[in-house]
Amino acid sequence: MSYLQIKQLGKTFGDFTAVESISLSVEKGEFISLLGPSGCGKTTTLQMVAGFVDPTRGRILLHGNDITHTRPEKRGMGVVFQSYALFPHMTVAENIGFGLEMRGVPRAERLRRVDEALDLVRLPGLGKRFPKELSGGQRQRVAIARALAVRPEVLLLDEPMSNLDAKLRENMHVELRSIQQHLGITTILVTHDQVEAMTMSDRIALMHGGRIVQLATPYEAYEQPNCSFASTFLGKTNVFGGTVESSNDRFWGVRVGQTLMEVPSDARQIGKDVNVYLRPEKVTLAEAGQGVPATVRTRLFLGNHWLLELDSEIGPLSVSHINIGAAPPAVGASVRVSWLQSDLRILDTEAAHG
Repeated sequence: MSYLQIKQLGKTFGDFTAVESISLSVEKGEFISLLGPSGCGKTTTLQMVAGFVDPTRGRILLHGNDITHTRPEKRGMGVVFQSYALFPHMTVAENIGFGLEMRGVPRAERLRRVDEALDLVRLPGLGKRFPKELSGGQRQRVAIARALAVRPEVLLLDEPMSNLDAKLRENMHVELRSIQQHLGITTILVTHDQVEAMTMSDRIALMHGGRIVQLATPYEAYEQPNCSFASTFLGKTNVFGGTVESSNDRFWGVRVGQTLMEVPSDARQIGKDVNVYLRPEKVTLAEAGQGVPATVRTRLFLGNHWLLELDSEIGPLSVSHINIGAAPPAVGASVRVSWLQSDLRILDTEAAHG
């Protein structure tokens, strides 16, 4: 039996359905991200797991025990909010120890666990400071330390890094993941940041319209999206509309404009309209006389790579070109592009629009 089980969980507010039906099994020590755009139901799902929102239907089980209607403070969960929710009139140590005090932990043990939590988040000796005297990253670490000090069964993170700048957020991805793995604590993160989810998670639950549309490892979710939404939300992708024209034992020939693209796929009906998906980093600039002709419309330098926007006979095409020291062709240049057949993905146009 899984450590934490969410069974057909749903929430309706009047006529509005925030969460349609969520089922998810989380193993002990696993890090799972609920990833999706605003309004997809991820935060409401986390709040139901935490006990802050009563489900309309479904059950939540921890250790096999039904905690669906258990009070939040009795669930044994630590929560880190987007705003950190630190008490400004309390010192760092008092903030971290607050939950322990509410649980009746003796003072000596409380002080020991506060120091332990500060060491864990690399803030030793800062217990006497107030939140206003800390940087954004330090305040976030205090919020994490406060959640960990109570030794929760499950750690719940509600977009805790959205207020940090990009560089600090990147550093915190590494540090928080390191802490989580060191403690072996079961963790659920709510985020709309694809990089954050892919960097930190064992598995990603991609949500859309109040449902989980794909549950997979970060690599599987990115390389093998199972629907149009998964393909376009998790990273950038090129989408080409075409028609299945031919088939053989391994590939289906999809006619896109004047180009026949051979796409690995399951059975498709000849004449079927489909969408073909291709990640920008899978496209390469080809030698003269090879590949598909195109013209550079835009060229953007992004540090470790260049982003090229091309006009081609198969439609607009984005190309991620690794920065190896030499600039790629300039705007207006004629180029040719190619890709591996194995990097193409196919979906029915009906599924893509659904």
